Amino acid sequence: MKTVIITGANGNLGSAVTKEFLDKGYRVVATVVSEAMRPDVTPHEYLEVKVVDLSNENETTSFIQTVIAAYTKIDAALMLVGGFAMGNISATSSADIQKQVSLNFTTAYHVTRPLFQHMLDNGSGRLVYIGARPAIEALQGKDLIAYGLSKSLLFKLAEYLNAEAKGKNVTATVVAPSTLDTPLNRKSMPDTDPSVWVQPSALAEILEFIVSDKGHPLRESVLKVYNNA
Repeated sequence: MKTVIITGANGNLGSAVTKEFLDKGYRVVATVVSEAMRPDVTPHEYLEVKVVDLSNENETTSFIQTVIAAYTKIDAALMLVGGFAMGNISATSSADIQKQVSLNFTTAYHVTRPLFQHMLDNGSGRLVYIGARPAIEALQGKDLIAYGLSKSLLFKLAEYLNAEAKGKNVTATVVAPSTLDTPLNRKSMPDTDPSVWVQPSALAEILEFIVSDKGHPLRESVLKVYNNA
């Protein structure tokens, strides 16, 4: 049984991804930010929910070490924690950028740093990040400066990791969805047809494919999952 870490497991995407991996027979160690969020994650025999402040490097490293000690080998980590913010450059302060970087990049980096070495030592592992279309396309990102910049760091981090792990069975993959079909997005964009967006369950299936044995040939992958948006 493969063991995976899923951060942000109580969100719309996190819930779908956690369910997908449990349904496919993985052991899942899921993280939430607070005790109040723990009940948001549906209990399962092979699910362990941990409260972790991923913005705290020491706390995150301790969490990773505890999971490794418990299960010996971590096969994959899916970094789903993140946040969103509107604003073009005139409306975006450096503090706004730092906040988005902390949410979208630093949390992932804190998980990655100890896990990457663990995976290199074991000779296998999959690190999966959620990028964003505004980090790739300037016209999409010009009014989402802080969000787009913070997400863009994940693409470069994955490049660095793949360069260091070249020739080894350790990979970093960035999946960049367009708009997810969530209740919040439907409420905030009532005039848009949600059928053109990406279903969280469909994205979850793609993430599981990356981690599965079927995804073994994938290397240095950036996957754009836009549907018709």
